[in-house]
Amino acid sequence: MSGSNFIDYVKIYARSGRGGAGSVHFRREKYVPRGGPDGGNGGRGGHIYIEAKENRWTLIHLQHRRHVRAGHGEPGGGSNRTGADGEDIVIEVPPGTIARDAITGETIAEVHEEGVRQVLVKGGRGGLGNAHFKSATNQAPRYAQPGEPATEREIILELKLLADVGLVGFPNTGKSTLLSVVSAAKPEIADYPFTTLTPQLGVVNHRTDQSFVMADIPGIISGANKGRGLGIRFLRHIERNALLLFIIPANSDDINQEYEILLEELRAYNPELLHKPRLVGISKSDLLDDELRELIAKDLDLDVPHHFFSAVTEEGIQKLKDILWEKIIRQDYFSRSPFEEEE
Repeated sequence: MSGSNFIDYVKIYARSGRGGAGSVHFRREKYVPRGGPDGGNGGRGGHIYIEAKENRWTLIHLQHRRHVRAGHGEPGGGSNRTGADGEDIVIEVPPGTIARDAITGETIAEVHEEGVRQVLVKGGRGGLGNAHFKSATNQAPRYAQPGEPATEREIILELKLLADVGLVGFPNTGKSTLLSVVSAAKPEIADYPFTTLTPQLGVVNHRTDQSFVMADIPGIISGANKGRGLGIRFLRHIERNALLLFIIPANSDDINQEYEILLEELRAYNPELLHKPRLVGISKSDLLDDELRELIAKDLDLDVPHHFFSAVTEEGIQKLKDILWEKIIRQDYFSRSPFEEEE
């Protein structure tokens, strides 16, 4: 998935359909010259929906479709004929998409699973025909309701990744290398900061028939919660991961301090993120001999478990997957793999 094709935020103008007008009509036949009212109701205006589709990865298909309009309802007719409903519009989005009102910020809809559909903008109701208003005291009503008008709304669609494990760390700590080793994902890897500019997803196969989804998220820098570096562009993706794996390289100047900086960035952005289960993975451990590893381990002052591993030599990789799997199981949470086939 190239950076140019990963669109996770779009703003659209959505207009539902207006309702059709009710009909003012009277039954007129050869042998019924003075028939009663038989005007039908108007059809409702079209709704606009969003629906989660797992074959959608980003919001790029909406990048140049900024105006979405549903069809109008048809007016009612004689013989109590109801007008046709306006055409509904269904906007397909990736699972994990949130729709918000662009002006108020109110959350309108949120879809997480394949096939889930929610209304973004409701169409106007159709007007009642004059047959509806007939009564004992009003045998021939000569009026009907107009249809309700269309509703217009500016909507922000925002994609937040759904994954079981999210990789959190500074740039160039080995997150992309780890993902490339444990899954079939092929993120760009190089020895300079911000190689990862967009989130990458990979399915990690564990043991026999088990698997979970891992997300490589762009690296944090100090002040990210205030917009520095890639800022909150990456932070919002962390919210949709069940488990956070902090990646800190073994050659870091101070592993404890680096961990605290990462925690503080998450805390400043959204304190709720600190309630997620966490694990510290100490990468690039192939740079350490046994004695140095023991010294580093004794110096660690972390509030969560840690694990040494090397994505280059794959030392500790299987154990890391075992630990992650056990933590996921305890959470009783699974995001559906985007690669999983329908049964």
